[in-house]
Amino acid sequence: MSDQANQAITALRIGHNELADLVRGMSLEDLTRPSGAARWDVSRVLSHLGSGAEIALATVGAALEGAGNPGLEFNRMVWARWDALLAPTERAAGFLRANEAMVQRFETLDDTTRGELRIDLRFLPEPVDVATAAGLRLSEFTYHAWDVTVAFDPAGVLAPAAANLLVDPLGMIIGFLGHAEALEGRQVSLAVRTTAPERCFGLEVRHAVTLIEEPQQPDGVLNAPGEAWLRLAAGRLAPAHTPPTVQLTSEVITLDDLRRVFPGF
Repeated sequence: MSDQANQAITALRIGHNELADLVRGMSLEDLTRPSGAARWDVSRVLSHLGSGAEIALATVGAALEGAGNPGLEFNRMVWARWDALLAPTERAAGFLRANEAMVQRFETLDDTTRGELRIDLRFLPEPVDVATAAGLRLSEFTYHAWDVTVAFDPAGVLAPAAANLLVDPLGMIIGFLGHAEALEGRQVSLAVRTTAPERCFGLEVRHAVTLIEEPQQPDGVLNAPGEAWLRLAAGRLAPAHTPPTVQLTSEVITLDDLRRVFPGF
């Protein structure tokens, strides 16, 4: 399990360094560009990542001290402080400091701690190990890092180091990301086949959205790079950002239907 933690922490470091290099060179005009996240400019995405990093840092710190989660009121104070940052340059600078501190905190955990520590994330029924906590932060960071980078490169993709680690755990949150009611009562099961990493599984949309074993008689087949499948599930595969390697073969459902099932966050 500590190996999974090591991989997630390494990917967090790679992702931070790459995004930080981009952010340090941004002008005010760059920071106020529309991002890949609806209603947020680039600086607002960075502010969201910064507040999330501060909360993650406090949460890991509390676990190391043997305490419970800092709690919702703590989170609200953090969000309020970040919301009060009106200057885009302040949001960018705050992100650089907060996310670096959070990544460093994960990096300082020794092998024993990475294997044994349990962290109370508050929104899950029980504390989780470092691999899970770091993986969930990696997921949030990777999607929002894409929100920033796509403002400058419409063909941008999720960071490969992270995408390879996020495909398998997606089943944990697919029910949260998917909205079965978008199909207005239609029920479908698809075979999903990804590359980088290569995976074969099923996507079922019935009363809920779930991942299953690849069905023998699916209603269609979705072929996609792993990172594009992740972006679809997170509402980040608009037509302008869909590579030609994404192909859905079906007589009953379209890619636009799937985009409605996965509206994003």
